[in-house]
Amino acid sequence: MSHIDHFAQGIFTPLAAYVMSVIGSFLSLLLASRARGTHGGARLRWLAGAALALGGTGIWVMHFVAMMGFRVPGTAITYDVPLTIVSALVAVVIVGVGLAVVSWSGERLPALLGAGLLTGLGVAAMHYLGMAAMNMAAVKHYAALPVAASVLIAVVASTVALWFSLRVEGLLATTGAALIMGVAVTGMHYTGMFSLSVTVDRSNTGQALAGATAMSFLLPLLIGISLVTLVLLLVVTLAPSREELESETRLLAQIEEQRARAGAAAPAAAPPSRPQPPGAGSLFQRRDGREP
Repeated sequence: MSHIDHFAQGIFTPLAAYVMSVIGSFLSLLLASRARGTHGGARLRWLAGAALALGGTGIWVMHFVAMMGFRVPGTAITYDVPLTIVSALVAVVIVGVGLAVVSWSGERLPALLGAGLLTGLGVAAMHYLGMAAMNMAAVKHYAALPVAASVLIAVVASTVALWFSLRVEGLLATTGAALIMGVAVTGMHYTGMFSLSVTVDRSNTGQALAGATAMSFLLPLLIGISLVTLVLLLVVTLAPSREELESETRLLAQIEEQRARAGAAAPAAAPPSRPQPPGAGSLFQRRDGREP
């Protein structure tokens, strides 16, 4: 077996990966909170943003930021572009499905556990697709126990994250939840990475590898997704909060109720019509009061 260096850039890559995971988790919780105060298409849009923030930035970007520090002495590493993009789509779509299920099912335990299981398996699939996208002049081996542990961590972390998306309110609670989610996601990543061992094929180390290097492909992609995250952060900052939306809804309901009451009271408050004196009315009216 060949030596693997998970921290070739020192503390920078794990710290940067954790920070990106916390940012994505924080933004996702804010967007999910906005979704709770809306219905229909508006809720879908907020949840789509939450899925992009958590699946894209909190999980996928975190994974490949951490991979910037991954080195195998004796071989270069490139990345299969289509498979890397598929891994990003898997993360975003599966997280979106999980958020949608719990959003419309409320806090029912079977729905939460089912969505957590589905989302956790999707996160694990994204992680191992990202690892499979690595091309190197080496044979990869995976240890079963760390793989199982990483999948278990992904399922538990996903279930907790979905529960947070239903309950967390306020800046302090959201920040605390995001810090916890960041620990879980990065912990899952490095647990899965430590399941990997490689055997370098010395006969192929001089050959060019298919795929793109991290600097030519991953870095621009990471920067692009980070900019999307910044835009989402600006959107959620400028948009009204859930409390403001609920307050506006209550105010509109009170206004409509007062209008309805005023409309019902108007006929009762109208003055009664004055009776006509005898003989008044039509010039053609007979003495008995009837029209001829």
